[in-house]
Amino acid sequence: VEIAPLAPRDAGAAPRAHSAVRFYSGGQWHDAALYVRDTLLAGDAIDGPAIVAEKNGTTVVEPGWRARMTAQGNLVLTRTTPLPTRRSLGTDADPVRLEIFNNLFMSIAEQMGLRLQNTAYSVNIKERLDFSCAIFDGDGNLIANAPHMPVHLGSMGESIRTVIERNRGRMRDGDVFMLNDPYHGGTHLPDVTVITPVFADGSDTPLFYVGSRGHHADIGGTTPGSMPPDSTHIDEEGVLIDNWQLVSAGVLRDADTRALLASGRYPARNVEQNMADLRAQIAANQKGVDELRRMVGQFGRDVVLAFMQHVQDNAEEAVRRVIGALQDGAYRYPLDNGAQIHVAIRVDRAARRAEIDFTGTSAQLDNNFNAPKAVCMAAVLYVFRTLVGDDIPLNAGCLKPLTVIVPARSMLNPEYPAAVVSGNVETSSAITNALYGALGCVASSQGTMNNFTFGNDRYQYYETIAGGSGAGDGFAGVGAVQTHMTNSRLTDPEVLEWRYPVRLDSHRLRAGSGGGGRWRGGDGAV
Repeated sequence: VEIAPLAPRDAGAAPRAHSAVRFYSGGQWHDAALYVRDTLLAGDAIDGPAIVAEKNGTTVVEPGWRARMTAQGNLVLTRTTPLPTRRSLGTDADPVRLEIFNNLFMSIAEQMGLRLQNTAYSVNIKERLDFSCAIFDGDGNLIANAPHMPVHLGSMGESIRTVIERNRGRMRDGDVFMLNDPYHGGTHLPDVTVITPVFADGSDTPLFYVGSRGHHADIGGTTPGSMPPDSTHIDEEGVLIDNWQLVSAGVLRDADTRALLASGRYPARNVEQNMADLRAQIAANQKGVDELRRMVGQFGRDVVLAFMQHVQDNAEEAVRRVIGALQDGAYRYPLDNGAQIHVAIRVDRAARRAEIDFTGTSAQLDNNFNAPKAVCMAAVLYVFRTLVGDDIPLNAGCLKPLTVIVPARSMLNPEYPAAVVSGNVETSSAITNALYGALGCVASSQGTMNNFTFGNDRYQYYETIAGGSGAGDGFAGVGAVQTHMTNSRLTDPEVLEWRYPVRLDSHRLRAGSGGGGRWRGGDGAV
């Protein structure tokens, strides 16, 4: 139905108010003119405070706004008075605002994770959720994360700091970097980290950084899935990426990145899938960039920067309170291959600090059970965060009361070209068990992420099959769960059989495998 346009009012004439009224808004009463909508003509403009009434509704025109009637009969409201400069909330911490900012920071990381899950292509990231997202301050310190993979989150800060150090003064808005180098914050080569600097409030240097780390189904190496059981050199595990600029001033370096992934002795087998997941990681990071900029616009740069420090200080204080209740302890954890992890924890109650010393751990191995130092630090961060009962983000503040000693050229601090692919998934679990053993608070879990991989040049699949968690004083372990350093989920059988040429015959608990006793360990899975 075509509606005839409203006629305009005579030149110089103004709409006539029906009556005078008062309304309450913004903490005060306002004298206002009341207009009847049916009497308004095209082009009529009404400045607030005013009320426009009609048979089935009322429009309140606030002070500083103007209502204008269009020829089509639409009432359009526009702001005529700019908003006053928002007063700063202040940079001092208080419990209420600290909790608000804790959750705001974590919410940003969670939104990044949702975007990554929704836009990723691979089963590894989209279905198994083998990824992590986090935000960092301008120095690369972890501020907050979503509840993703502990082995990723505690190690990503070193990757951020590597990018900062190597690109200081050269980063621009719209740049994105990536790396998987296990000697500079990486875990193992399939875990690719995408890092985006965040410029806001007119800054010419990054105020923050956002990062997403995803386990790519294949990054090259001698076997499909990039998890070779017999690797002795990092080159056998895939393409090593060190400080690669993925996006330059908003433009994806597509051809160059494809060439990188296809390079080396053992190139990636499915570059299209890699690129699809990298685009998803870029998109996830952009969500973090947008939300951090929105936060700065709402609260101001100084307030956001101050509370990034406050949340770290709060986490530090929470760990210091825990340290006061700890005892000195030591633990030796033997591995099946003859290596061992030795850790001693020494508590200084007066200083409210603890020293975690891995002296006595086996030297760098000629197999792939070496764990990068960043993985060791991630395990320490995770364990001490789990001791805190408060609901705080996992962040760099948790490490400030801790001194961590990891001998150079040990299996927990290897040097190039050490193979590391099992260090991330096997040794990281063993480190966690050793730390809990030294603390005397919980029995060991299965000590592995129970990795399973298969593939060829067309298909590459990787899974961490669940196991049993350890029991403790007063509680039993849980069967068939992802424990400690892994927090992924199993691929749904329907998705597995749809995306890969396989059939799943059985997946079940291994009853009784958790042991006996009053408080039993969790059962494993087969």
